Amino acid sequence: MFIGHFGIGFGAKAAAPRVSLGTLLLAAQFVDLLWPIFVLLGIETVRIDPGNTAVTPLDFVSYPLTHSLLTGVGWGVLLGCAYFVHRRWLRGAVVVAAAVVSHWCLDWVTHRPDLPLVPGGSKVGLGLWNSVPATVTIESLIFVAGVTVYLTSTRARDRAGHWALWSLIAFLASAYVGNLAGPPPPSARAVGWVGLAMWLLVPWGYWIDRHRESVQH
Repeated sequence: MFIGHFGIGFGAKAAAPRVSLGTLLLAAQFVDLLWPIFVLLGIETVRIDPGNTAVTPLDFVSYPLTHSLLTGVGWGVLLGCAYFVHRRWLRGAVVVAAAVVSHWCLDWVTHRPDLPLVPGGSKVGLGLWNSVPATVTIESLIFVAGVTVYLTSTRARDRAGHWALWSLIAFLASAYVGNLAGPPPPSARAVGWVGLAMWLLVPWGYWIDRHRESVQH
C-alpha cells in the first residue's frame, strides 16, 4: 500500500489536532522510511520480479526488522514514547504509536503472504495486490477519506497553507499513478535510493501544518 498510508497520516489529525501533520506522516510511513536504509545496507532484501503481483514487481524477500508485526509494534512504542518525552501529551503519543502500527495492518491487507508476524516466523498477507482495480479502489478511498478528515479538521492560515497542502496531494496522486503505470525499477538498489526520497515528504508535512490551524475546540 502507498497512498493509503498517507491517508492514515492525514486522518489521524482529527484524533490528535496538536500533533503536526509532519509527525503523523512520519509515523504512518515510519517503517517504509526505515526500509530503504536497511535495503541499501544489505540488512533486508528485495528483488525485482515482474508479475510477482498485479500491482508491484517487487518481491519482498526478507524484511523482518521493518515489516514484522512484532517489530512494527516495537517501532510504534518507540516513536510514541519519543513523542511523549518531547511533547508530554499522552493522547498524541498514543495516536503516533497507533499510526506506526497501522502500517502493518494495511500492508497485511495488500501484500501476498510475505509479512512475518515475528522475525523468522510465519508470514501472512491477504493479497489485495493481486487485483489492480480492487487495490486502486481501496487505497484511493482511504486516501480521500483521510484528506477529507484533515481538510475538515484544519483551515489554511494563508495561501501557503492552501497550496502547500494541495501540491502534496497532487504529488502523491501522480506518484501513485506513476508507480502503477511505470516500468519495473532497474535494480533493488535503485528502489532503495528512490525510497530514501520519501523522507522529503516529512518536512513537507511540517511546512503544511505551520500554515494551517485546527478548527477543533
